[in-house]
Amino acid sequence: MYIDSYAAYNNPKGAVMAKALDFSNQTILITGASSGIGTAYAEAFAQRKANLILVARSGAVLRQLATKLEQQHNIQADVVELDLSVPGAAQKLKDQHPKIDGLINNAGFGTHGFLQDQDPERVNQEIQLNCGALVDLTQTYLPSMLTNKRGFIINIASTAAFQPIPKMAVYGATKAFVLSFTQALWSELQGTGVHALAVCPGATSTEFFNVAGADAAAGSMRTVDDVVKTTFKGLAKNSHTVVDGTVNGTLAFFGRVTPRKMIMPVVSRMMSGNK
Repeated sequence: MYIDSYAAYNNPKGAVMAKALDFSNQTILITGASSGIGTAYAEAFAQRKANLILVARSGAVLRQLATKLEQQHNIQADVVELDLSVPGAAQKLKDQHPKIDGLINNAGFGTHGFLQDQDPERVNQEIQLNCGALVDLTQTYLPSMLTNKRGFIINIASTAAFQPIPKMAVYGATKAFVLSFTQALWSELQGTGVHALAVCPGATSTEFFNVAGADAAAGSMRTVDDVVKTTFKGLAKNSHTVVDGTVNGTLAFFGRVTPRKMIMPVVSRMMSGNK
């Protein structure tokens, strides 16, 4: 596992961060909770006795998940069926649930193919959900966390953030935005008791590739449980960024340091295998 963290800025109050990893009776809001990594986060926090606010467009799926988690872990799980790409969604959510202790911005999707072949409306929705909604939710809930001097914001980026992704140009750009935004926020929040963390999964066994219209080699995939474990390690260390998996960490490193003229043809060939 590759963890990108500036040692000079690591939380000097290790005991405070260790205590923050006790999530019992805290309220955690998870977007994109109806499948994949979002569901895995819901299950992991429920196991740790946190109460949940589960947000996605798939209300029926969320209600089934909420019922299961409440019965298994004796916690409260509220369901909000909401399209976060719609303007005003963040404020609508806060009006219903004004107090949270943690925010996981997981909702997002990618589109695969040449830009000129993609539906402009779909592309705009991708940008709004992956970037706009994430910023809106962060800005909406951050003030109360700062007032309470505690809390965390986990933003799901991707290893796609570390280099341009031909045939997924918009998706890669949105994740580069999420990474940069979260790292800057992490720096701004030092000493406040609030922690921002960018989580960068690589290819993970979820429904994402079906939505994107792309494939990935199953043998190269990590599991959603791997991503969750990496996330908790990053929270405990007050890292600003975690990349899930040693191989993904290595690829992310080379994605940052390799000249673009060298790496883009390689990535382009990789993406050309996805039909």
